[in-house]
Amino acid sequence: MTSLMVVGADHLGNIQDKLKTFGFEDIVHVDGRKVQVVKRSIPDHVDLILVLTDYINHNLAKVIKQKAKECNKPVYYCKRSWSSIQQTLSRV
Repeated sequence: MTSLMVVGADHLGNIQDKLKTFGFEDIVHVDGRKVQVVKRSIPDHVDLILVLTDYINHNLAKVIKQKAKECNKPVYYCKRSWSSIQQTLSRV
């Protein structure tokens, strides 16, 4: 997998660099703050979706889950801490 979509959190900080060490070349980040994000589609090139649960509302999480199911893309949920993200991605 080379492309990742991260949903949640205002900014990723150094998490984006650490994700690159996991082999993700293209990282798309959606903060989920604006209401219009719910209407946004999942890009075709994305291989995996990572939802940061402590920075996202329930409606957006539900919509992302449904859109990912329609596109047949795997969705993983974790907190916005590197240890939680690393643990989740190591199970992929």
